[in-house]
Amino acid sequence: MSESKDDFDENDELEIKALVDRFEQMLKTEDSVFFDAHELEEIVEYYIDENNHKQAYVVIDFALKQYPFATFFMLRKAQLLSAANQTHEALEILSQAERLEPASDELFMTKGGVYSQMGLTDQAIENYKKALEFTEVPDEVYLNMAFEFENTGKTEDAIYYLKKAIQENPENEAALYELAFCYEITNKSENAVNYYTGFLDKNPYSKTAWFNLGVAYNRLKLYEKALLAYDYAITIDDKFASAYFNKANALANLERYDEAIETYKETFLYELHDALAYYYIAECYEKKEAYDQALIFYNKASKTDPQLADAWLGIGISLDSLGRAAEGVHYIKKAIDLQPENGIFWYVYGDIQSKLGFNEEAGTAYEKVTELEPENKEIWLDYANLLDSQSDKTGALEVLAEGVKHHPDNAELLYRISACLFSAGQNQEALSFLHNALGLDYEKHIDLFEYMPQLKDNSTVIDLIESYKK
Repeated sequence: MSESKDDFDENDELEIKALVDRFEQMLKTEDSVFFDAHELEEIVEYYIDENNHKQAYVVIDFALKQYPFATFFMLRKAQLLSAANQTHEALEILSQAERLEPASDELFMTKGGVYSQMGLTDQAIENYKKALEFTEVPDEVYLNMAFEFENTGKTEDAIYYLKKAIQENPENEAALYELAFCYEITNKSENAVNYYTGFLDKNPYSKTAWFNLGVAYNRLKLYEKALLAYDYAITIDDKFASAYFNKANALANLERYDEAIETYKETFLYELHDALAYYYIAECYEKKEAYDQALIFYNKASKTDPQLADAWLGIGISLDSLGRAAEGVHYIKKAIDLQPENGIFWYVYGDIQSKLGFNEEAGTAYEKVTELEPENKEIWLDYANLLDSQSDKTGALEVLAEGVKHHPDNAELLYRISACLFSAGQNQEALSFLHNALGLDYEKHIDLFEYMPQLKDNSTVIDLIESYKK
């Protein structure tokens, strides 16, 4: 009866372990024991795989005394030195190895990696190009070149070499994923769609390409097409957890929340229960206004990953929606503790404190939002409304004035200032702001009457508004 591959692998492991034991015994007894070069190579690789670099150095030094011209040991020593950030020492050894074996792709790849580590991009690329002359796996070399260009912000060059890597080896998944990432960071989703569509015409069974095509469609908000792409990926590999996860995201974006929930749950069949999956399930329930179920899954998310601040926020919002706002405040505080610079968290906290009647706490939270996210025009209106509700018209005007500095072309803020000034009896200034607001957005003049309905009876105001009517 023939041996299986597993039997061979097990035999190989036993043989290597026996070699290692023999070497370690030699060190203990200080006996003179012969090892051929191949055996020493196996021992070095064993220690590197075990992340025992100290012992790997011992074997390499022993091997180089026995085989001083064996470049394998020089390369491994250089790689270990590089890993220890001893780049100059690594380059010295690589120079020795190059004199002995000037046609080694691994040597030039290692040298390129060391130069990359030192931040010397030109030298790194030069050595990768030399490696191309001798390698049998050019896609791996092209991939390294792409990473080098990507790390230096030359994304277009990275895309060029990633395409070359994929052309050499259409099954290079790392290159396929990295190309998708490059298209994403350069906001070229249409290019991604064109590339992966063309690629799939020739390689229709590439689950990675279908997955990346789905990602590109999703970024373009073409969710139905994204779903189709993810379904193809799942058809090719029915245990493709990431495809299930992204498919669920697309379903959620289409507001097909029940289907999204079931698809998120399917990811649990193929990978460890993930806090983000629990979180998104909860979010779907929240959007369905099924707050009890949302609360259950936000809790699961927070227990799976206590550092997931959004989950704590979700608990707080769900409790608030269930009429338990006072309890919710505690969880929103936990979210803020994890991400104190998150303006959204402070905004939610302020809203709930305002609802509970704790105006001072709400004001502090809103002020924090204005510091963190001054670009959010709504916060200036909400903060001003809070102060106005406390009869602090001066404070409300100051907040609105500051808001206008950040949003000079926002008509809503100008209408709100105008209403506030009319309320304070500063009619001339109020008319001036109303004039500016009407010039920016006539249609929003109804905001003025929402704040001060009595202005509908003010003939001066009505005449000014009528003068802007088209």
